[in-house]
This record gives sequence, structure tokens and C-alpha cells, in this order.
Amino acid sequence: MRQIDSIKKLRLEKIEKYQNINFYPERVSKSVDISSITENFDKFLNKKKKVVGRIIAQRIHGGIVFFDILDETGKIQGVLKEDSIGQEKFQNFLDLFDVGDFIEVEGRLFFTQKKEKSINVEKFRILSKTLSPLPAKWYGLEDVEKRIRKRYLDFLIHPEEKNKFYLRGKIVQEIRNFLNKNGFLEVETPILQPIYGGASAEPFKTYHRALNSTFYLRIAPELYLKRLLVAGFEKVYEIGKVFRNEGIDAFHNPEFTSIEFYWAYHNFDDLMKLTEEMLGYVVKKVFGSFEIQYKDKKISFKPPFKKVEFFEFLKENLGKDFENISLEELKKIAKIYKINTKGKPQDKILDDLFKKTCTPKIIQPTFVTCQPIGLTPLAKTLEDRPHLAARFQLVVCGVELTNAFSELNSPLEQEKRFKEELENKKHGDKEAHPYDKDFIEALEYGMPPAAGFGMGIDRLCVLLTNSQNLREVILFPTLKPK
Repeated sequence: MRQIDSIKKLRLEKIEKYQNINFYPERVSKSVDISSITENFDKFLNKKKKVVGRIIAQRIHGGIVFFDILDETGKIQGVLKEDSIGQEKFQNFLDLFDVGDFIEVEGRLFFTQKKEKSINVEKFRILSKTLSPLPAKWYGLEDVEKRIRKRYLDFLIHPEEKNKFYLRGKIVQEIRNFLNKNGFLEVETPILQPIYGGASAEPFKTYHRALNSTFYLRIAPELYLKRLLVAGFEKVYEIGKVFRNEGIDAFHNPEFTSIEFYWAYHNFDDLMKLTEEMLGYVVKKVFGSFEIQYKDKKISFKPPFKKVEFFEFLKENLGKDFENISLEELKKIAKIYKINTKGKPQDKILDDLFKKTCTPKIIQPTFVTCQPIGLTPLAKTLEDRPHLAARFQLVVCGVELTNAFSELNSPLEQEKRFKEELENKKHGDKEAHPYDKDFIEALEYGMPPAAGFGMGIDRLCVLLTNSQNLREVILFPTLKPK
């Protein structure tokens, strides 16, 4: 720390000494990426070019300074020769610049004797003076948590980590392209909501002084998107942040990005086909193939995906009929698997049991269908089996990617379900859905039959970028403040 303070002091002294120099100019013109030069170097050989970027290395050999300039696309070597630029300018460079500074240079392109692509610097200008030194590659930022806290430095020291975010951008863009091509309209709905809803989760609570009212950060955009179905929109989607006051692990972050879309006059069977088509489209567009590598497994997103029913898969893996089990017996089995049952209704215990024993066994993209209706207070039931939801979840490599179902559009049934959720809350279910009177009133004006889909973008990106956890694909994941 003392060494860093000493370096910072020296750099501040430079700014103080050279008051005639603007170390942070307002006007800069970047006309070319470094990669566009280095990839066509023979074409530009001996021609004059101007580049801008950060100095990431510097080597002095007598009257010559070699320094590497890095921009977002690549790097090139700058070569400054005292005998060609003059002693005064040469000394100015040595006095002004440190590794980490941003620079603008102009000169002719040439190969060094070692055949390194270089620019013979004739003019230079400082664009931004760094005060703190960059950490060395092999020390200072190897601690994982420190790397996450100082992500801006992490990407400088480990530039390969940035590739995941370029991929993430492509993945999100292709999701948009697919939905737009299929006639869906992108919309934005409130993040601050007077009543949270649309999922089973604890919310973050806040307060608005001017309105003298309590608000919640949304746990899902669902209920507002369904209001748009009432309003006459038939295909809508939203990509945005949602917030859930929950623990942090490899596949959970309190703030994450979701995609939700709603499709009037269709049901969950139609939605499975569209989900296969969409994910196959995205993977093929981004990677050029339906197949990706995740850890030691080859995963194929080529449609059609496998389908399994919730209770049938439970029975297949645990050898017992859980569709007709008593709550008392279920709790005994849950205890064996160390599942907390306190304050939870039967259907949520069944879901926890499924997640613990079955979900990790699903590797290839698989639709898990026909879950207990108590898990989904906003879904329709199957007409021939009213205790089951017309719903599916897509699971890949033991990760739940999507939640989708035929949307409940009966205001009478929705009101009944909300009241049941209130009872669950009284008995200790912190994630029970609140009673939303305004949403029921909207349903009373009529909502068409519809299918709704939700997916965590971050989880999808973990799989498609072959990452270990969400922190690798979220630029600034949530951490405990120091």
C-alpha cells in the first residue's frame, strides 16, 4: 500500500509540474481500431496512421522507447526514437507517461527486426493520466473476491474474461431478433411496484417520500405484461432486471436479468415448441451449431427436446407414488434428504424434493411438465387433471432455465388462488404470492387465453459460455459491502 501511495504521489507531482499540459483533454478523435490495422498490416505498411489506447507495457533501450498500446480490439507496439523525434520530445515522453496512461500516437507503420507490428511514433498526446498503478498480471488480483470487487481491473489483467460478455451481448441480441421476427413487441413495465407479484419470492422493500407510500422492487414483470394482454396487445416481451431477496450461490443473485413474453390465443404446448425453436435459433446463430460444450459434456439444443412429467420422474427416481402421498409421509421422506418443511405447503415440499433428487440428473434440454398446481397460483390447470398445472420448466445440466404455463385468466379462480396464498403466508410461507386486487379487477375486463414464458438470462449465459457460476457472466454481481 505504501508503494502505491508513493507512485500516486509522484504522478500527482507530474500534473502539478506540467500545468501547461492538459492531462485530461475534452476532444479526442478515434478514427480506427487497432485490430483493423494489425489484421491488414501489409496493406498499411509504411503508411501514416493514428491510434489511441492505453499503455500496458513500456521498455527503454538507450535512445529508444518501446511501448504497447491497447484498445478494446487489440494492441500494437509504439516505437519512439530519440534521434528522429528529438531529445526534447523524447524526454517529454519519459517525463509524462507511465504504464496505464491513455495516449494518442501518430506515425508510419513498420516491422521491427523481430517482425513485430509497430508504429514509428512521430506525434503523441496524453489523453488521460492514471494516478494508481495497474496491478501486475501475476499478483495483486488473483484473489477471486478481490477480482469481482475490482472488475474494471480484472478485465485489464484477465482480458479473456471479457469474451463472455461479448457472447452474452450476442445471446441477448439473438433472443430479441427471434422474438421480433415472430411479431413480438418489446415493452417496459414498472420496476417499482406497489404490490410485488408474478413469482414466489421475497421482495426488496423501499419507500417513496413524495407519495408517502411503500414500494417493492419487482420480483417479476408478469402481472403488468398480462395487463397488456387485457389492453389488446397479443405478443409482448420484456428483457430487464428483477430483484429477489434471497441467498447467493452459483445460480442465484439477488439482482438478475430475465426475459418474459406473453402470447395470446396459445397454450403451454404451443410454448414448448416456440421455446425449442427459440433456443435452437439462438445457439445456432451465436455458435454456428446446435451443440455446445458445458464442463465435460456435449449439450445439444437441436429440437425437439425431451419431455418428462413431474410425478412420473419422481417415481422413476425414488420408486414411490408421490401424486397421492400424505403430508405426514412426505415430511418424513423430506427429512431424509435434509429438506426444510417448516411453514411450507405440501406442493412446495414436493418441489424441493424434486429439485434435490431429480433436477441434477437432467443433463440434455428437457421439459419437466405437469407440476402440482400449488406451485403456480397464476397458471391454469390441466382440464383432465385439475390438481396439475398446465406448465413446464426447461432443465439443462441440472439448471432450471425457464418457467412457462398456460395463463390463468379467470378472475374468480385467480381471486380464490390469491386467498389461498394469503393463508399460506399466515402459516409461515415467506414466498407466498400477495393478494393483488388491481390485477383481479383487470382480469374482470377480460384477458384472452394466453401462454407465458420466463427465463433467467444469466443462467442461460452460464451454460452457453461454459462458466461455473453467475458471477462470471454478471458484470458487477452482488457482494457484501466492506
